[in-house]
Amino acid sequence: MITLKLKSFSFNLKSEQIFMISALLVNVGNYLYNLVLGRLLGPQAFADAAILVTFLLILSFLAMTLQITVAKFTGSFDEAKRESFLKVSRKWGFIVGSITGLLIILFSGELQNWFQTSSSLMFSIFGVGVPLYFVMSVNRGFFQGEQDFIKLSLTYQFEMLTRLFLTLSLILILPFNSADLISFGILISFIPGLMPYKKINVANLPKISVDELSHLKKFVVITAFYELTQILINNGDILLVKHYFDANTAGLYASLALIGRLVYFVAWMFVMLLLPEVVKRSKAGLDTTKLFFKYLTIIGFLALAVVVTTMLFPELIIRMMFGEAYLEIAGLLWKYALASSLFAIANVFVYYFLSLDKYIPVLLSGIFGIVQLSMLSIWHNSLAQVVDLQIIAMISLLFIQVSYFFYQNKGIFHRK
Repeated sequence: MITLKLKSFSFNLKSEQIFMISALLVNVGNYLYNLVLGRLLGPQAFADAAILVTFLLILSFLAMTLQITVAKFTGSFDEAKRESFLKVSRKWGFIVGSITGLLIILFSGELQNWFQTSSSLMFSIFGVGVPLYFVMSVNRGFFQGEQDFIKLSLTYQFEMLTRLFLTLSLILILPFNSADLISFGILISFIPGLMPYKKINVANLPKISVDELSHLKKFVVITAFYELTQILINNGDILLVKHYFDANTAGLYASLALIGRLVYFVAWMFVMLLLPEVVKRSKAGLDTTKLFFKYLTIIGFLALAVVVTTMLFPELIIRMMFGEAYLEIAGLLWKYALASSLFAIANVFVYYFLSLDKYIPVLLSGIFGIVQLSMLSIWHNSLAQVVDLQIIAMISLLFIQVSYFFYQNKGIFHRK
């Protein structure tokens, strides 16, 4: 806990509150990064930048498998096994990251053709940084599992600030392809994102038992599947729009997605706090439903506020954030915000059950992720149709997740 004193009065900030403030600043910084890119580059060039940002989001979801796993088992293991587990996690994080990065480099030409980008080099540069990102995520998972939210906050701050200032400086100063410079800025930002780096005492580390490894592998597979569904639902629309539509339309849609997903990124801050606390309470045999409803209520109100605001002031928001060149998609803003809000709320259910080792909601998300992508691949006559189909898919997903929650807790509600 940190105590701040200002003249005649003082107040206490817990590490969780500091993390919330830090996460808010990180999201503001990332938003500023995208907004400035949108204004500097215009819709067509911003479409390429949006692909890189989307790739970064996809990478974050892949690496989140490691982060969530490390967070959960760091919280579950006793102190003697935590460093042993961290060592193994870093090794496999680097191996998986290296394989993923190499595949991106090898298929950079194909990626350029599929997404109709101006450069293949931007994918190769991005691929070089993937191993660093995976190791960084393992490091973050350890701090999250220990509920050391101060150090966790610093890793996000260092990454965001480096990417923001370095990338914009490169674009303004150097006369090279903007997409290549953006990719280079992303790569370099992973290095400070590793700080502070948890050191491991390599002497006499205890081994992890066969049963623990079995549980670990099962959790990794389930979590990886879930993060894949996150990729499909949260980023598949941008990738498909970039493939099916021209560069200008894809750039307009990228700006729409960036604004509309505000609620998702805000919800993520609360989910990061929810997971370790649910694990902790469940391990102690305490009730976790009150904690779940607390976070669900907060995220629900935030989602409602975002949807209402985008419905009332769409043109003002578009004009302030991106400028006149993007105004034609103002009418779709509240609809996209609604789709993102439904997805964010459904995610609270999934992370809650994932913390309790219940995996049916993960499977349900995967099914709806595939359904959504299938619909968008078949019907994509206009951006309006793309957004409407996402709303239909997310309403269905949320309904199923809520039904599953009440089914699992019917005994509790019956007793009450």
